[in-house]
Amino acid sequence: MYFSLRQWSIIGSLSIWILAATQSNAATGKFSLSVLNSEGEPTEKCLFTGDSGASHTPIQQRVEQSPILIAAPENFNPSLRSPPPPPPKPPQDLSVPPTVTESTTAPVLESIQTDFRHQTDNFGDRNLLIEPTIQFRLSNDATLTFKTGFNYFDEPTLASITNIPFQVGWAGKVGGMTLQTAVGVDIFDRLPPALNFSAKLDAPIVVKVAPSGELRSGVVLSAALEQGSYKFNAQTLENQITAWRLGPSLYWQIDRDTSFFSTLRWGSYNDGNSEWQSFSRLERQFGQFSVAANLFTWNYANNFERTSGYFSPLDFLVYNAELAWEGDVFNFLRCRLAANLGQQRLRGEMDNANSYQARCTAKISHDIEADLGYSFSNVRNQDTGGSAYGGSSLTGQVRISF
Repeated sequence: MYFSLRQWSIIGSLSIWILAATQSNAATGKFSLSVLNSEGEPTEKCLFTGDSGASHTPIQQRVEQSPILIAAPENFNPSLRSPPPPPPKPPQDLSVPPTVTESTTAPVLESIQTDFRHQTDNFGDRNLLIEPTIQFRLSNDATLTFKTGFNYFDEPTLASITNIPFQVGWAGKVGGMTLQTAVGVDIFDRLPPALNFSAKLDAPIVVKVAPSGELRSGVVLSAALEQGSYKFNAQTLENQITAWRLGPSLYWQIDRDTSFFSTLRWGSYNDGNSEWQSFSRLERQFGQFSVAANLFTWNYANNFERTSGYFSPLDFLVYNAELAWEGDVFNFLRCRLAANLGQQRLRGEMDNANSYQARCTAKISHDIEADLGYSFSNVRNQDTGGSAYGGSSLTGQVRISF
């Protein structure tokens, strides 16, 4: 399946026109949504705070919307990811028995969400992702999702690569746990197709909920597994790099205003490399303001950046502190601003690790919401030697509920 650049330009323009015309929605990540995503049904009590604002949305719900590519600068501030879909509506009062019994086995269209992400850096690398997801509610209250999109990867020394993903996902309850699964195929303009799949299990351990439905405290353990193409940049796709990743995550809502999230990932690559990633975040809310501390480590067995194309440090450490504000600018517009100051260590040398982010959510109508965000970071995504690194990301998301 080979297409000319002109044909792909037409397809890209059509995709963006459809995005604007249908008001669909975006992210990593999601993108969404490999191992760590929340397109499936949220954990029933642990992820529902009962607060109409976004300032007390648990970190786990906000972190798990897109794939954990922790190297990406935006992942050092998980709270700036696009907000999750609203929690499921409470069951209706069934005190009056229905007069007619109907079989409701057909899936019901619940939402359409389109994610947009445009990533660039000062070395000319560029990744563009536009991925709509359609979600259906099944008769057993599980969800079924269909995702496709238009992704474009470009860097100065390689011919660009275009990717059309197709993925089917299912999410539902298994006992007291939530299971999310997905399987799909990535179609490329000049590379062989590649299969992918993911699975994630969330298990609430301890949950305390106020009579109002607000989450007071709770602990959720998660386990995730994913396999697929490593969409780090055009070079990793050119080299057909694939990876397995698996590991646990912990989310702890300590009290109404304090939360802790930690995740550990082990990865195995088809080029013989392996990695360990860890990320931890402690966050405290003070009204419309919040402070947080982030810690990230990344260790590879081998540095294959020159041969395989992906950032593979033998020893990489980032820690920073974050100050953020979030509030309503107008009754239909909510925004969040954040700045991070810290340090990063690569090959034993310390350097500043700073970033800033902004995101706004607009309530367009009762059933339509749209997000737009921007972030800039000098946290390294590649070994630049003595040169400074700067990466920026423009993200958007449109959510339509039915």
